[in-house]
Amino acid sequence: MALMKTVVREKNVEEKLQQHSEENVNVFKAKGLNLWYGNDQALKNINLDIKKNGVTAIIGPSGCGKSTFLKTLNRMVELVPIVRTTGSINYHGVNIFDTSVNLVELRSSVGMVFQKPNPFPKSIYDNVAFGPRVHGIKKKAILNDIVEKSLRSSGLWEEVKNRLNESALGLSGGQQQRLCIARTLAVEPEVILMDEPTSALDPKSTLKIEELIQELKENYSIIIVTHNMQQAARISDKTAFFLNGEVVEYDDTDIIFSTPNDKRTEDYITGRFG
Repeated sequence: MALMKTVVREKNVEEKLQQHSEENVNVFKAKGLNLWYGNDQALKNINLDIKKNGVTAIIGPSGCGKSTFLKTLNRMVELVPIVRTTGSINYHGVNIFDTSVNLVELRSSVGMVFQKPNPFPKSIYDNVAFGPRVHGIKKKAILNDIVEKSLRSSGLWEEVKNRLNESALGLSGGQQQRLCIARTLAVEPEVILMDEPTSALDPKSTLKIEELIQELKENYSIIIVTHNMQQAARISDKTAFFLNGEVVEYDDTDIIFSTPNDKRTEDYITGRFG
């Protein structure tokens, strides 16, 4: 009996150590995730571990569940009232669907950058300061530091430092997208979700955003949905291929693009469908 108790205790310790190790390596762990819009199932039994401090690309044809999965990671998908989910997504060892999870805190930790730049009709300064103000920061000196730091991190400071009080709507499309990234960074997230952030931009602006992503991944976990195969190959460390609401394949990006295990992945990457 004593031996049995010792074995059980050692097993429990091993499980806790394994969980702690996974939390240190993974930023998200989706397990058995299913999602429906009404009667239509958009995600099917998703099992996916997303690593910390790197870029994970999600690729696949239109309507395959990429953006739905992305918006599930900070529960923004629930803004659609007919959504229903089963399964779990662990973030720091806590299932984000648990009723105890504070959605404001979750969405601050897991920020979002959308397909089209969506600056507020406010000044450049007020766009970046918006989040910190919502979180109770009122002191001008602190806000000034946050705004400058965020704009520097998004690679925009030198271009706008003398026009902070001008409307953000006067910026170019690429500048607006970097402003939206700065606005996300201002609330100090751990994760940045990007839903095709360069699809509405010209090649020069796209290059700047891609360079920025490479810099940001040292300090943030970035998950990006993209239709651009070349972009995924250029900027991501891991790639997940979604098809019909399922994860067909998930591996290091160089493996996905050079020696995929599943023929459907190869067919999609080589342009046979999609």
